[in-house]
Amino acid sequence: MATIAVIEDNVLTGDMVEEILVEEGFRVIRAYSGTEALYLLKHEKPDLILLDLILPGLGGEGVLEHIKDIPVIILSSKTDVEDKINLLNEGACDYITKPFHKKELIARILVQLRKGQIPRNYAEESIVSFGDLTLDPLLLDVTVQSRTVKLTKTECVILKLLMNHSRYIISRDLLLDSISYETPDCTEKSLKQHIYNLRKKLNSIDSSIQIETVRGVGFKLSKNRE
Repeated sequence: MATIAVIEDNVLTGDMVEEILVEEGFRVIRAYSGTEALYLLKHEKPDLILLDLILPGLGGEGVLEHIKDIPVIILSSKTDVEDKINLLNEGACDYITKPFHKKELIARILVQLRKGQIPRNYAEESIVSFGDLTLDPLLLDVTVQSRTVKLTKTECVILKLLMNHSRYIISRDLLLDSISYETPDCTEKSLKQHIYNLRKKLNSIDSSIQIETVRGVGFKLSKNRE
């Protein structure tokens, strides 16, 4: 379970963000001022930090200067492009403007958590199931009942992400970021080819699960009702 630190002085906003994160299975720790944030980070090292800029005492920019080796996503109502560029140059990994959509927040968090992982040994991966599909990342195969088809590593990463987050539409950017470990030069065009190949393989084992294209957004898994 990943731990996310929410550094936000507005209690209502912080509570809303915490509720979203807990619902998604994250552990949440809170700080309500810059000073409290520095104290908190001395005693815990979260996997990711959501940082507001306008905080009592030490502001978010000052807190950012003290954070090392932890991805930081800025949550702010400031919309000035220069502010965003400066913060990204100073170490923030992403910037989300308030108000934001729940699904966007989760998607951006997943991107950063994925980036922060050392490419893992597939032997450490656990089997994933969704609908009639069973994915084995170690063997690089997916099974429906007794029918099995082999996947490439890139296809496996894509399918695993879709299966683990089947409730959501996964954006093209998130998929491209996730498969960059296996295909560093992957483009949107080659992503389409990977999706096409995956669809063919799922069809070849008569899976009821389909990869649905959500026009202009990304992809999600759906169950064939027939």
